[in-house]
Amino acid sequence: MLFNSFHFVIFFLVVGISYFLIPIRFRWIHLLVASCYFYMVYIPIYILILGFTIVIDYFAGIYIEISHGRRRKLYLIISLIANIGVLVFFKYYNFLNDSLTSVLHGAGSVNPIPKLDIILPIGLSFHTFQAMSYTIEVFRGNQKAERHFGIYSLYVMFFPQLVAGPIERPQNLLHQFYENHKFECKRVVSGLKLMLWGLFMKLVIADRLGIFVDAVYENSMLHSGKTLALATFFFSIQIYCDFAGYSNIAIGSARVLGFDLMTNFNRPYFARSVSEFWRRWHISLSTWFKDYLFISMGGNRVGAMRLYSNLLTVFLISGLWHGANWTFLIWGGLNGCYLILESFLSVFSHRCRAFFHLTPIGALSVLKIFITYSLIGFSWIFFRCKTAEEGLHILERICRFEGDLFYDSPSTILFCILSILILFTIETILEIKSVVFIKFWEARSYVRYLFYVGLVILILTMGVFDGGQFIYFQF
Repeated sequence: MLFNSFHFVIFFLVVGISYFLIPIRFRWIHLLVASCYFYMVYIPIYILILGFTIVIDYFAGIYIEISHGRRRKLYLIISLIANIGVLVFFKYYNFLNDSLTSVLHGAGSVNPIPKLDIILPIGLSFHTFQAMSYTIEVFRGNQKAERHFGIYSLYVMFFPQLVAGPIERPQNLLHQFYENHKFECKRVVSGLKLMLWGLFMKLVIADRLGIFVDAVYENSMLHSGKTLALATFFFSIQIYCDFAGYSNIAIGSARVLGFDLMTNFNRPYFARSVSEFWRRWHISLSTWFKDYLFISMGGNRVGAMRLYSNLLTVFLISGLWHGANWTFLIWGGLNGCYLILESFLSVFSHRCRAFFHLTPIGALSVLKIFITYSLIGFSWIFFRCKTAEEGLHILERICRFEGDLFYDSPSTILFCILSILILFTIETILEIKSVVFIKFWEARSYVRYLFYVGLVILILTMGVFDGGQFIYFQF
């Protein structure tokens, strides 16, 4: 079920109203049934995949807690193999098989393993990582094993963040299913406002930009360098608004019901370094890789060469997490190299302090933001294109920056730019924490009402209601 559909509006109204009307002891059942329905709207049979991993992890958590020595690690390994095994089969089987076919073809042999017609379960990577975080935290002693099978199932399947996160930790979410969430008007209104902003980001900005981006990237060989540069810029905003929009709707809908989910985006394009960007972008995944992979590999406590190797490995795995394609590996590798270069240059930063002191603070910040955005924007080319060869072609055309600018009508690009200006005006105010604006906003209720009414009008008049799927659903 898509958040940007009329189906979800009806679903959420029914679930939300009935949630506060039924007795507390039955609410977990209500949410679990609603979550199952939410997931089964896509491909019903795939609920069995979730059921399989839920059963494995539920018992693994209990046996990890009550066992000692090597047995604890054995149960953790069983859980990880089950989760990763499902992920590898559905997401990477054909990718690995095609790679094997290419290798054998080069050697003059034929690959006997057949290619399978596999449809990727929606949000598989997200709920797999959330399930893995549970057994890892139980193994580390940071979380008690959940004895209530229904509550644990709900932890994995909670519908607001089931298909695209945020990827929650058991310490933050599990205990909330036992709490009595009373209807609070202020909390409900806050959640609905966040959902409205998320819908604006998705329907008015992301999907509108997506029309131009798809038209250009689906026929990249036919377009000029100027058009490809503009489409790449638009895609950087599209993917942010698409994913952050989903996260806002997820967090907002959970807030309406009384649940607190972690922040997943924090204005990432205001980052002044690549490392800061990854502290602001898809925070739940970035911290997952940091806590469960990077730190386990030694973190920052190792030598320089080992640190660089660890950074590159983590981002290559992150790229592969996003999709079974060499383009995602290139995207991950680029970001890993950015961080290696940043770490290397930080050793010499003290020598540049004299220059920094001579440079106006505002100008220096703008320069850092521009450099960081340019590096991230460059990597988005390979994230969006279908093949590495296509990515190199697009890059070459952009560098030449020749030809006419493509548009079906002048208003198309103008509206896209206007929507981006609205987004960054609001985010700039939030980023600089303007005291004058905050006082003005808080003191005049009519300004707040006009703002949200304006969002509704823009969504209804300028939103794209074609049932477009969220980009990250494919991961």
